[in-house]
Amino acid sequence: MIETKIKGEEVYSGRLLKVQCDHVALPDGSEATREFVKHPGACVIIAEVRPGVLIFERQFRYPLGRIFIELPAGKIDPEDSLQGCAERELREETGYSAKEWRHLGAMHNCIGYSDEQIDIFLARDLTPGVQDLDEGEFVEIFEMSVEDAEAAVLDGRITDAKTITGLFWARRVLPACA
Repeated sequence: MIETKIKGEEVYSGRLLKVQCDHVALPDGSEATREFVKHPGACVIIAEVRPGVLIFERQFRYPLGRIFIELPAGKIDPEDSLQGCAERELREETGYSAKEWRHLGAMHNCIGYSDEQIDIFLARDLTPGVQDLDEGEFVEIFEMSVEDAEAAVLDGRITDAKTITGLFWARRVLPACA
């Protein structure tokens, strides 16, 4: 079942993403081409502001041309540790900082065409502060219970994969949601 890279080339390099085109040997001896997006990785944060209540964001996402409901998240910068990325993104996007951090796991949301890994963190014992958004970033912060967020998944208001995965984890690790 393993495919082996014969040769490859980067066919696009942007500020955030790179696109790779590899020629591979297949398990049966034939060959194929694999195109995929290379991504630096990201972190998503399950930030519990009160028992069973999480911080969410509304953000316009250009590729799909609409506003999405999401858990706070962001790209890992080259100088970041995983937790450092989570701490920075929570502070920048929401203004909150957390005293308690726990790495829960990782997810791969686009395995057919991207190598992106999103690490999942739980943040508790939050202290509010002031948002410090990146230039050109517009994010509206609000609170929602895990139960209401799950209902939003089921009725189609939440479709973001990292948020749905985060809610799966929240249900298992937060005492108020068990």
